[in-house]
Amino acid sequence: MSAVTATSARVLVALDIDGTLIDGDRRIPSGTVEMLDLVRAAGHEIVLATGRSLAGLLPIATRLGLAHGWAVCSNGALTIHLDPSAPSGYDIVEARMFDPAPVIRRAVDVAPAVRVAIEEIGWGWRTSSPFEPGELNGHQKNVLLADLMAEPATRIALTAPDLRRYTDALRATGVTVATQRADWLDITAPGVNKAFALDAVRTHLDIRADRTVAVGDGVNDLDMLTWAERSVAMGHAPAIVRSAADETTGTIDQAGALPVLASLVPAMDGLLSPLAAQIATAERTAPGPVVLRVWHGVGPDLARCEAWTLQDSRWVRHAPIPSGVGITMRAIETAALEAGLPYPRGDEGRRRAQWRSVTGHGPAGFELPLSDL
Repeated sequence: MSAVTATSARVLVALDIDGTLIDGDRRIPSGTVEMLDLVRAAGHEIVLATGRSLAGLLPIATRLGLAHGWAVCSNGALTIHLDPSAPSGYDIVEARMFDPAPVIRRAVDVAPAVRVAIEEIGWGWRTSSPFEPGELNGHQKNVLLADLMAEPATRIALTAPDLRRYTDALRATGVTVATQRADWLDITAPGVNKAFALDAVRTHLDIRADRTVAVGDGVNDLDMLTWAERSVAMGHAPAIVRSAADETTGTIDQAGALPVLASLVPAMDGLLSPLAAQIATAERTAPGPVVLRVWHGVGPDLARCEAWTLQDSRWVRHAPIPSGVGITMRAIETAALEAGLPYPRGDEGRRRAQWRSVTGHGPAGFELPLSDL
């Protein structure tokens, strides 16, 4: 077992989506969202890393409760930062483009019946001929093949019977080829894959290379699994994927990602509410004393809730408390007591919690110490 466990410092957790967090019927295994919240409350960074286009990632990220954070789409061709305050709910950090013409010409030469689709970021695809419903995420627009070759692209999808046998011929044009199945290949820029994009995110977040975990089930996850300090293959993954990983967990039907995620957080009383468990997790994983900071939106409910910790004589953000959004300050007090974390109270009257004002970081901020500070 790798040292990247619940006793570790901040970790980047790279998670494939299809076959890892959702099954073939697009169902999310029970308990997944709650466990992702706990991992985030422990101060770790969840980064979705998928072959899906941006249009296919966004609704799944919402269902997983990941409205904030980083994601890698299109097998590494696109890196985004999820942010509800952005006009579209995300900001594009980097789109890795390439000239699609050489590989499209080669594909037509070796497989004249090939269908070609070029990703349109955040919208869907431009295609040479129609694809079946569900084959591509997002909208489709049929255009001339010449138009598909005219502008730089982030990703190309190619499909034709037994197209996989032409992988080497297509790679010879200088692109990266990811095999999805025998009749389907994904094409990205030279050297671009999930690992390439994830390492750029890791560097930006200032997380050490030996504090990385990756979980996946597909051939397009091989680079990511090799990159991670701790790599985990799903139990249903092909043999080549399982042999490349440090560990193998259960299948998607067995919710195999859950024990991996659970290993990254302290064990909690299963009777605690989600909010109390997240507060307790944040308090147990923070390197110093903890305060809970909250900010209101336009109404009485909280727009943000975070755990901050004292490090080197200054307060720094430790982790979000996902279940603290959309509730009241009184609910935060109740959950802290449930977690066994009494807070300072006044000396008179009803002995209410001693919330203190916080300047900056929002229109109205308050903090609740979880000890006498």
